[in-house]
Amino acid sequence: MSIWGIIIGGTAGFAMGGPIGALLGAAAGHAVEKRLTPQPDSDATKQVAFTVAVIALSAKMAKADGMVTRDEIGAFRNRVHIPASEVKQVGKFWDLARKTPDGFQDYAHQVARLFAPRTPVLEQLLDLLFYIARSDGAITQPEKEYLAEVAHIFGFSADDFARFAAIHQGDGPSAYEVLAVTKDISDADLKTQWKKLVRSHHPDKLMADGMPEEFINAANERLAAINAAYDAICRQRGIS
Repeated sequence: MSIWGIIIGGTAGFAMGGPIGALLGAAAGHAVEKRLTPQPDSDATKQVAFTVAVIALSAKMAKADGMVTRDEIGAFRNRVHIPASEVKQVGKFWDLARKTPDGFQDYAHQVARLFAPRTPVLEQLLDLLFYIARSDGAITQPEKEYLAEVAHIFGFSADDFARFAAIHQGDGPSAYEVLAVTKDISDADLKTQWKKLVRSHHPDKLMADGMPEEFINAANERLAAINAAYDAICRQRGIS
């Protein structure tokens, strides 16, 4: 069963508590006790939590910004594979998430507890939120503050967040920002960092760590950006 069938059917809600479990139960028309304990060693639990967190956090972000636009919903569909038969139901789930009484911090904390701090999987989730935030134009100040708090909950530093923001704002990031290095880095260290990022952000690695297959398009785009940044620096430096 696809991740959407699990979520829309609500079959995962009873194995997971907190706001994510409650949202799954509400979508299925059931009441779910918030005191139920999540199962952190379950791959299925991580995949469901990741997916619900992306939906809930993007929906709450749109609400925090004061504007809900079709651009934001369209951006979500551009980066995430949703079968045509499930689009309508996923849209309803997004609307339901936007209206839940739980704060966005509750969703962020719950998904963060399932992964180690600052992991590439959480970075991928945050990258998706940035992409959705800028889909209707420049990232607004309320959106930036919202994203900064989510990043903090995920364990990222202020410097990490500044790099993420630079990647998604302005005229586009520099190749050095994409690779999280400074311009004075040696050629050898640059290659080491590039290989490290390729390994940690490879879609297969992300899926093994809990990212659902339906998000592979977004992961492939991120990996392509990493490779393009390295190639650009190599051309600038004359590295063959």
